[in-house]
Amino acid sequence: MRRIVVMLFLLAVWASATSTPSAPSAQAKPAVNNTPMPGSAGTAPSGATSAPASSNQTTGQTNPQFLQAADEVLATMSKLIDLPIKEPLKKSLRSKDQIRAFVVEEDKEDKDEAQKYADDKTMEAFGLIPRDYPLESVMEDILTDQIAGLYDPKGKEFYIADWIPVDEQKEVMSHELTHALEDQSFGIDPWIKAARPNDDAELARDSVSEGSAMAAMLDYELQGENLTVRQLPDVSTLIEQGAAGEMDKDPKLSKAPIYIRDSLIFPYIAGVTFTQQFLKAHDGWQDLHLVFEHPPVSSQQIMQPDKYLQNVQPVPVKLPDWKTVAPAEWKLLDENVIGEFGIEEILKQFLGADAAKLTSPGWAGDRYAVFEDSKTKTLPIVFVLDMDNLDDAARFFGQYSSALEMKYPTRTNLSRQPNFYQFQTDGGGVFVKLQGAQCLVVEEASRDTFDKIDQAIVWPVATPQASPTGQAGQPGFVESVTASLARNAMLAAIH
Repeated sequence: MRRIVVMLFLLAVWASATSTPSAPSAQAKPAVNNTPMPGSAGTAPSGATSAPASSNQTTGQTNPQFLQAADEVLATMSKLIDLPIKEPLKKSLRSKDQIRAFVVEEDKEDKDEAQKYADDKTMEAFGLIPRDYPLESVMEDILTDQIAGLYDPKGKEFYIADWIPVDEQKEVMSHELTHALEDQSFGIDPWIKAARPNDDAELARDSVSEGSAMAAMLDYELQGENLTVRQLPDVSTLIEQGAAGEMDKDPKLSKAPIYIRDSLIFPYIAGVTFTQQFLKAHDGWQDLHLVFEHPPVSSQQIMQPDKYLQNVQPVPVKLPDWKTVAPAEWKLLDENVIGEFGIEEILKQFLGADAAKLTSPGWAGDRYAVFEDSKTKTLPIVFVLDMDNLDDAARFFGQYSSALEMKYPTRTNLSRQPNFYQFQTDGGGVFVKLQGAQCLVVEEASRDTFDKIDQAIVWPVATPQASPTGQAGQPGFVESVTASLARNAMLAAIH
């Protein structure tokens, strides 16, 4: 599915929270990402050095005050996160139209039209966005209204929106210039894209990038308070509430599907939580290089940082050879990994947040395929998922079956057994099978097709043991004023 990465609201909440700073008393959110594997090698940068930094832009506006402020913030961030300034950085002020043109062009370069079509249809198939939802135009409108600044890793240039108040520009700078420093040391864009074609792993890397920039921005704001992000407790709940509140104020985002809203803020909120836990488990920013040398491999390692710190790897899941089991009219659109974040979002869409948060942490691995039927234009799904243990698998089987009932309100011929569930819809049959700690889901297919897929699946011979207590285990760097949400909520928690 398409990795939606935008720093939307995190500045509005941040600005309001920092308007009257007082003695810090609260918390910062734990990070959810892949922490460095034990014994990982690498040399931390020895001291941040400052280098000449400014260079005028022919396509953007500059002024002496802006350039001086950017140079000062860059030097400060270099010292705070212990990364050197290796080369001068171009920077400029951009109009709303100029930033939108850049983002639209980047989106075109990132994926071609066939890939975007497949991504959109995959989200539709899982019920995460309505059929034929105009995602691209909606996102362009949101970005046009909300972008506050961005760092372009290709042009090695930092832009900031020319309508951002001067007193808020340094907050945006501290975040974006962290991206610039990380890019000079680690090559951020190719590092994130190296996770492809695994969408879930790419989301994890993006969360490292955005989360570390959020944590660095927090340390920037805490200067003079004798406090750092490593010393703060968890403020993730406050950040999420602030971000949700700001999104509800936006006329476009307030109407956006839940998955779109959550995808926009996940890299920032979950990412800053992960970063905080990583920094606490290590010697602070001087060990940041470890996470780039040994990146997280799943959204689960972002959502559950201990999984990263303990090097808990996802279970590899293999799907059948489609030539032997899929009907001739099925065209494969997408085959990928949805991850813990994706599972939580599907369950949240149909069953609510509480049920989603209870079930999704038991994820151990998955792989899905989405097809388009050339005759009926339906979107069949084949989805194989591994859970941590028998209890988690049984819970997922029950919860996902309930979600499918909500997804297909009109159904007939319903049949429910302890480890098998099926019903018919206008688009075809829906089937869920539980075997050991693994589940198979097939949607909008005939029973004959399901049987072929079932027989082609390599089911585990031995199954994991149930948990002792009998209980289940528990997607350019664009900063828009959604990034404000997290920023402001984070500072609100501190002050």
